[in-house]
Amino acid sequence: MSPQTLFYIIIAILILDFIIDKILDSLNAKNFNNPIPAELADVYDEKEYKKSQAYKKANYRFSSISSLFSLTLTLAFFFLDGFQWVDEIARSISNNYIVIALLFFGIITFASDILTTPFSYYHTFVIEEKFGFNKTTKKTFFLDKLKGWLMMSVIGGGILALIILFYQLAGANFWIYAWIIVAVFTIFMNMFYSKIIVPMFNKQTPLENGSLKTNIENYAAKVGFQLDNIFVIDGSKRSTKANAYFSGFGKQKRITLFDTLVNDLEDEEIVTVLAHEVGHYKKKHIIFNIFASVLLTGVTLFILSLFINIPELSLAIGVKQPSFHAGLIAFGILYSPISQLTGLIMNYFSRKFEYQADDYAKNTYAAQPLINALKKLSKNSLSNLTPHPAYVFVHYSHPTLQQRFENLKS
Repeated sequence: MSPQTLFYIIIAILILDFIIDKILDSLNAKNFNNPIPAELADVYDEKEYKKSQAYKKANYRFSSISSLFSLTLTLAFFFLDGFQWVDEIARSISNNYIVIALLFFGIITFASDILTTPFSYYHTFVIEEKFGFNKTTKKTFFLDKLKGWLMMSVIGGGILALIILFYQLAGANFWIYAWIIVAVFTIFMNMFYSKIIVPMFNKQTPLENGSLKTNIENYAAKVGFQLDNIFVIDGSKRSTKANAYFSGFGKQKRITLFDTLVNDLEDEEIVTVLAHEVGHYKKKHIIFNIFASVLLTGVTLFILSLFINIPELSLAIGVKQPSFHAGLIAFGILYSPISQLTGLIMNYFSRKFEYQADDYAKNTYAAQPLINALKKLSKNSLSNLTPHPAYVFVHYSHPTLQQRFENLKS
């Protein structure tokens, strides 16, 4: 296939993906004014529901503008030979193959992030601020940016450098060694993310002694779940929205509660949220997700190894000197329809797992406190209670509140 043909296929994929995404957004937006389902009527009063609708519409308009800007920027970069220009800059700085690749991706990534930062700033300090969610200071916002860049440079750059090194040393078999290093990194990060990465952005403190900790420990003992690590994270540092998550396994497993969750919910509601998280662990959902992620990474790397040496990939994006880094850009876009398909499959399993975790919480603790907790969390985040089914199918990793309510009541 000629480079020109590949070029137009890449452009078609980018535009088609944008169109499909905008169609789904439009379908979802048409449901914004739908009446609240009867079983969820107590989530919002009339004033709160209008505020929820206004929030959804503001985000919809913002998403439409920001995504159109990103598409325009991307297409301009393709048609104006931006990749060739960046490649020339990288090659003018170094002759080392790995350094050239790191500079190539670094320039593109940092430039893209800088150009889109005004949108992120507007969303945080205008939209989220207007609706009472934002607690981020400007200092924290920009420090987060700098820390994110540092992490991306060290971790992302390190892994990319190793993959290219394997490519140089092992040729077509590089994918095996790349797969191993990515798999080890995935498992390592799942185990130690809360200890290594989270402290860079948030403060975590052990849950204080009291009725909540006692209730949690009593529940954990009841279901035979050894839990020595319960932490509260200062989520209110950035937003009023609440969350809780489970990380690690074995002796490294821990449950982390946002301080906003502790403040917004009653003790029994928090315990049932944790029961849901314990359900994920007991049902081996975490192991499944890690295994699936590693497997999909291996498949992707194997397919990459079959195509990366084809010079037409580099030429398709306008880079005159074929290289691993240029071919990787083209491959990533050409492979994106398959990635989206696997994403749909993973979302399906994720929604299924949420039902199972809800059932576990219902059967080992109680359904009503979890229902109450989900309603409060939805209300406090101005959640969309009437999303379009097609939008849910493509984008949601969790069932809708109505679906979870019906499941918990059954």
